[in-house]
Amino acid sequence: MAHAAGIALGLIFGLDADLLRIVRLSLSVSLSAVFLASALGMPLGAALAVYSFRCRGTLIIVFNALMGLPPVVVGLAVYLLLSHSGPLGALGLLFTPGAMVTAQAILVAPIVIALTQRAVSDPWNAYGDALLVDGASRLRAIPVLLAMSGAGLLTAFLAGFGRAIAEVGAIIIVGGNIAGVTRTMTTAIVLETSKGDLPLALGLGMILIALSIAVSACAFYLARRGAHP
Repeated sequence: MAHAAGIALGLIFGLDADLLRIVRLSLSVSLSAVFLASALGMPLGAALAVYSFRCRGTLIIVFNALMGLPPVVVGLAVYLLLSHSGPLGALGLLFTPGAMVTAQAILVAPIVIALTQRAVSDPWNAYGDALLVDGASRLRAIPVLLAMSGAGLLTAFLAGFGRAIAEVGAIIIVGGNIAGVTRTMTTAIVLETSKGDLPLALGLGMILIALSIAVSACAFYLARRGAHP
């Protein structure tokens, strides 16, 4: 085990080509998914905080519940959509990074929506009446409130990224774990461990743990900073 760990460190610090390719793809897929989920989810989360309508409370509960959405179920749903016999099969996205981005974005979106709704609720409760008195509609107030909720939005983004970068169930279904094409850190760890190639698996595991710790630490720091400005 110690020998394997030593080789793993050598792969990391020696900038092994295969390892770097896998890490780059993982970061590319996960960041693309989080940016996509944020572009759609942050305005929706802000709208849930600002607008009052029937079933609003139910929607908030649903999005909070979907933060724990099972990845394999999402992977299966996306697979059925993108398969050759599925409604989006003509796009040819199955077993490509695009399919992986789609699956991860679906997993991340409820996290971004729920955390954005919480982040925007406080400034809306504090300044909403003043914004409406000044003539701003609820729709026009949303960009202002999002700008005021910067720390909370960054926390939502980091939480989504933490979910995406560590995900394996959905992307292995829709990506196929193809070497050089759709192989990410998590799927490579599963494969290399099953093959008995522990050095590469350990090296990727170390990088994944370091990224997860860094993201969690940033999110925790921003949450505390937002609570105690």
